[in-house]
Amino acid sequence: MDHRADVPAAPAPPATLSEQRRPRRRWLGTTLALLALAALAALAWYLTHRPPETPGGGFGASSAASATARGRASGAQGGAAQGGGSVGGRGGRGGAPSTVGVATAARADLPVILDALGTVTPVVTVTVRPQVSGQLTQVLFTEGQLVKKGQLLATIDPRPFEIALQQAIGARMRDEAQLENAKVQLERYRTLLSQDSIARQDVDTQAASVKQLEATLVIDRANENTARLNLGYSRIVAPVAGRVGLRPIDVGNIISAGDANGVALITQLAPIDVAFAVPQDRVPEVQASVAAGDKLAVAAYDRTRTRKLDEGVFTTLDNQVDVQTGTVKAKARFANAAGTLFPNQFVNVRLLLRSIDDAVVVPVTALRTGPNGDFVYVVDDDRTVAVRPVTRGVATNDVVSITKGLAVGERVVTEGGDRLREGARVQLASERPAAGASGPGNARGGRRGASGPHPGPLPRAGEGGAARNAPSPPQGERAGVRGPAPSASR
Repeated sequence: MDHRADVPAAPAPPATLSEQRRPRRRWLGTTLALLALAALAALAWYLTHRPPETPGGGFGASSAASATARGRASGAQGGAAQGGGSVGGRGGRGGAPSTVGVATAARADLPVILDALGTVTPVVTVTVRPQVSGQLTQVLFTEGQLVKKGQLLATIDPRPFEIALQQAIGARMRDEAQLENAKVQLERYRTLLSQDSIARQDVDTQAASVKQLEATLVIDRANENTARLNLGYSRIVAPVAGRVGLRPIDVGNIISAGDANGVALITQLAPIDVAFAVPQDRVPEVQASVAAGDKLAVAAYDRTRTRKLDEGVFTTLDNQVDVQTGTVKAKARFANAAGTLFPNQFVNVRLLLRSIDDAVVVPVTALRTGPNGDFVYVVDDDRTVAVRPVTRGVATNDVVSITKGLAVGERVVTEGGDRLREGARVQLASERPAAGASGPGNARGGRRGASGPHPGPLPRAGEGGAARNAPSPPQGERAGVRGPAPSASR
């Protein structure tokens, strides 16, 4: 029989002191955390709902940072605007006015200009090559020299050509003497034939000899002229006026007729042409102006479009459209008296097609595009803006013409229009108060949010001196600050 079942169970060991205190510590930490969160929430509520400053100084007037916080909170909650109690956001009717730049619509003669990229092309480019062979004895030009037409550039040894000329002259003189003798003999034969002393056949033979010698004399004279011409070719002269390039050959070299390098390369600089491309859509305008007899003025500018190099006249259009670019090549001629245009130079070309007289123009930055088309912001006399639909015309780099919707003298917004809407209040850039101006509206002093002007002196150090160094709130956050903000225009 098993007696172990009658033995009583041993009692459980008692809980330790640490196990007994563990639940108490957990609840104590949770309670302290909740109290800390409640204290932070109360502090935040107190800072955001703090009463305004009092004119008499003290704690209420010692901190400008609290005024900034109140302005941000009231602006975020849609607080009362400075003129009344209506709700308004940034640039709205009840918010702080936005600073904008304005311009006045005016009348002006607007030129219709075609801008293009051009290349300076010389009218004449000549490679001076020798026409006879021989040794180069003189080079009478320097590289880069401006030469005139007919100026001597180089000489080839003339002695062989002088000898050839003398031979041709001698042959001509010999044949002239033979011709004279043949003519005298013919006259004698004709006399004898009249006396019936000679056969007619002898007379005809002598007459043929005279004609043969006459033909020989013509050949001799041609040979003489050829020798004289070759002698002249030994003097190499400039066929055109222009600038000489780099010298490809030196004295002492043997050159031949038709040498590829030649003796010099001459480029004519005055006058000079500029080739540029005209879009095919603008070709009818150019043709209409040319057909009307107008001389279209063309100006050439440098790479930066700031310095005018020269002025010229449009000359011609090409006879076909380039299918790769959709343009037509054109040329304009420039006098280039000052030599500012250089061959193969890239220039910016401005072709004046016509001029629009008395056009209503505004700056390009004033014209805006919306879902319903082009519009401008018009500034009224009460410093509010109105959206005005307009019709644009011809534009330049600076101004654009308005053909419909705007009158001369109306002011339009050119800067700061991104934050505007219909009926928004604005102030001009020239009407903003100076940064160091004194008074209730001084931004540096942070007093725009106060209920009134400060009656006494500024607080000393330790008595609200932080208000002096506190930054003023941004313009968009001043809508919720109590008190009117005086402007410079008042």
